[in-house]
Amino acid sequence: MSGLAINPVRFFREVRSEVSKVTWPSRKETLVTTGLVFAMAALAALFFFLADQFIGIFVRLLFGVAG
Repeated sequence: MSGLAINPVRFFREVRSEVSKVTWPSRKETLVTTGLVFAMAALAALFFFLADQFIGIFVRLLFGVAG
């Protein structure tokens, strides 16, 4: 690592240059995608809750355990 020279000024200049190339989402796009993430998380939670309940019922019936 002797060939590496650390130049903070150059680093921050390059970071600023790269950040300026980023296409940032609009407020509307951010809100829509956030809403979709929450909706999908809720659907996944509901699916796994129902799957767990059905598997639990099946196991209780299989082993004859009163629930």
